[in-house]
Formats: sequence, C-alpha cells, structure tokens
Amino acid sequence: MKFNYIFENNDNNIEIEHFTGIEIYSTPEIKGIGGIYKDSYKDFIVKEITKFGQILEIKEDRESSSYSDKRDKFTTFNLIKINKNTFGALNRLSQDLKIPKANIFYSGLKDKCSISVQKIAIKGNHINKLKKLKIRNIFIRSISPSKKSVMLGSNRGNNFTITIRDIKDQDNLESRIKGILNTLTQKGIPNFFGLQRFGTYRPNSHLIGRYLLEGNYRRAFEEFVTTTYSTESIELCKIRAKIGESLDNPDLLEDYYRKFPRSLNYECTLIEHIITHHNDYVGAFKRLNPNILNLIINAFQSYLFNKMISLRVLKGISLFEPIEGDRICILDDTKGNITNISYIFGNSYDEYLEKAIRLDRAVILAPIVGFSTDLNDFPLMKNIFHEIVKEEGINLDIFKSEFFERFNMKGSYRAITTRPIGLKIIEFDDDDIFLEKKKVKIEFSLNKGSYATMLIRELMKSA
Repeated sequence: MKFNYIFENNDNNIEIEHFTGIEIYSTPEIKGIGGIYKDSYKDFIVKEITKFGQILEIKEDRESSSYSDKRDKFTTFNLIKINKNTFGALNRLSQDLKIPKANIFYSGLKDKCSISVQKIAIKGNHINKLKKLKIRNIFIRSISPSKKSVMLGSNRGNNFTITIRDIKDQDNLESRIKGILNTLTQKGIPNFFGLQRFGTYRPNSHLIGRYLLEGNYRRAFEEFVTTTYSTESIELCKIRAKIGESLDNPDLLEDYYRKFPRSLNYECTLIEHIITHHNDYVGAFKRLNPNILNLIINAFQSYLFNKMISLRVLKGISLFEPIEGDRICILDDTKGNITNISYIFGNSYDEYLEKAIRLDRAVILAPIVGFSTDLNDFPLMKNIFHEIVKEEGINLDIFKSEFFERFNMKGSYRAITTRPIGLKIIEFDDDDIFLEKKKVKIEFSLNKGSYATMLIRELMKSA
C-alpha cells in the first residue's frame, strides 16, 4: 500500500505534531516520563468552568424551576457525554427533540475520547422533553429555564482529570513528576492549538482549509476523502485510494462507495454529491454543515499560529521574555484571560510590562490572521509570519477569500503561552491495566481555548 503521508512511527505523536506546526517544548531540558494517555475515555475527564468560575460536576443535578413565557427564552442544562464528540451529541439532541440545530447553543467543543460535562442552551421551553430524554451515553442534568443563552467562548475554561498509564518504573518517579509539574506551573507552556483542532489520525484540516481558501475545491475534496495517511488502517486507505482513482467515473465511484464506512459522515456527504453531481466539488462542500467548514478554515489559521510559535523558539527567541516588537497584553484581573489592553514592547512602559509578565498579569501575543488583521500591530511576529508564508508558498490573497467574510473571521490574537491552574497529582500507583508499570492521575484547569494535551506532551515527551 502506497501512502500519501507516511509517519515512521504511527504511535508517536511527535511526527504528527510537527505536521501541524507543533515543533518545540517549553522544557526541552527535562526528560519526559513516557507513558500513554486516553487508553480509555475514562482516563480523560473534562469539566467546563462557567464564566462565574463554577466547575460543572458530572453528578451534579439541581432541581429545575418552572419556565415563564414572560421571563425566559432558553432552557439550559448540563450535557454529560461519554466517548462522543460534541457535534455528534448535539445532532442527536436535534433529532430526538425535533428542533433545528441552529436552536442549540454551546460555549466550546470537548474531546470525543473522554467523559465530559458542559453547559448547553436550547431556544424555547424544553424542560419536560429533556427530562424524558434517554440517549445512550448522553445524560441531561441540572435543567433550568434562563433569560440568556450560552455563547461560544463564554466559558472561563476547563478542568481536567487525566490518567497517564504504562509508565516505566524508575527511581524517584513520583518526586520527578512533582518536580516537572511544579516547573510547568511556574514557567507555563506554549499555547499551541492541539491535535484535536487538526485531526489526530488524519491531521489535515489545515490543508483542506488552505485548498478551500485557494479556491481549489477538487484538491480540498481529495485531501478530505482520498488522501491516505499511515495512521489509518490499511483497509480504509485502500478504499480511499480506489475512490480517488474513480472520481472521473461515476459508476465505478458508486461501486467503491458501497465499501466506504458510513460512520465517516462528512466524507460520505461529499462522495454522495459527486456521485450524483459529477465534478461539482463546490456544491459538495456546500452540503457540509457550516460549523464544519468554519472549523476547517480555522484550522488553517491555527496552523499558522502554531508555526509562528515554533519558528520563534527555533530562531532562539523566548516565549516567556519579551523583546522589542512584541505585543504585550494585560490579563483580566479575575479570570486571567486576555483583554483589549495591549502595548508594543520597546518603549517607556517596558519595565512595567516585564514586571506584569513575571507576576502572570500580562502575556505576549501572536496574531490569528484574518481578513482585517493589521500585522503592523505585531512588529516582531509580522516578520516571522512572512517568513512562514514565503517558505510555504502561501499567496496572501487567500486572506481575501469569501470564507473569511462568510464566517466573519476578521482576525484576532492569542497568548503564545499559558499556565495551568491547580496542577497536582491526585493518584500515583501501580497500573491496573499495564502490569509492572506505573500510572499517575493529575488534575488542573486551563483558561478557555487552551489544550490539556499540550501540557501532557510536556510531561510525557515521548507521547
């Protein structure tokens, strides 16, 4: 089997991370502990932190008050899902409640391979229907009427409880882990977009996004459906390759499509359209849920952000100490999130900005480039961005694509580092799954938009 993309060690995330722009560590001098995580969804627990700072608990189930048509406009509840992605769970709610998907609101996506709890809002009164709803591996708790909806990005962050298994026993292992956790708490980690943004087994969302922005819909289709990755099964790769070879033969394409897994919903939607509308790749992508297209375009922006952080470090520039041309953002007093208050480093405010960074009251920013981004607001990162664009052969005209306008992707900014909150060991013991090995369970919180997997990789290093 000939693959389009070959990762020499499919069980080693390092190669896949490099493919998505994640190329450096904040603690390269510290040896990792190895091991694996997400051996089971039970080993990865995610609990949303509301904008008021409340950690949603999995077993929490408050009594509902009655819905008032004069006062209330939404029904909110805690959604607990087991080993399901957020979109899949929301689609099921839409079907069972017989309501449009557009009437369901959430603040963030959660990992599929996990037990997670997050706040959801639905337009209208659905209290009684939700109480009677029974869906496998989906639980509805703390149903309540509300005047206000849940908004994308309105949560403060997420709390994680993660078990790392299959750790080789070694001298002073527990004390070593404590030392690494202490360093990560004090120093922080690169605020990369994690593999979830790109696809763990097919880490290509950013490539699909680039082709769409360039207007190359057929190439986007091929990357989405027919490009083969060594991280997938041989059988699936063979089917993908056959479909790729038969794109210009609708009858043959239909034959091979019968063997394609129906669980891959988005690919199926694209293939079905090409079978009935030969060569209409633009129309095929119009059939996808706009939320999926939004994520795909955003993945391209995320890739560029990751590359900027990596190249900065590879050029010998610290992520934690500002230099002339850095944009420094003052953090929110209570939540620790970025604000609209920022300054360019290299002027009379430098002494105060350096102190604010040391006290974790400020952070260095990098742009998430959109159609109205002014790179002159980021003098240092501007040069790094243009170096990446030149190296990758990216035409800057793609930032004028109608996709950016459609999804209102004006451009924004993101902290290049983040610090975990309350990072600690809550269990260290013999592994009950991998005999003669150790396991460690850790707990911590991160502000919204930051990825727990980026902290785990710093601890494990070999992951």
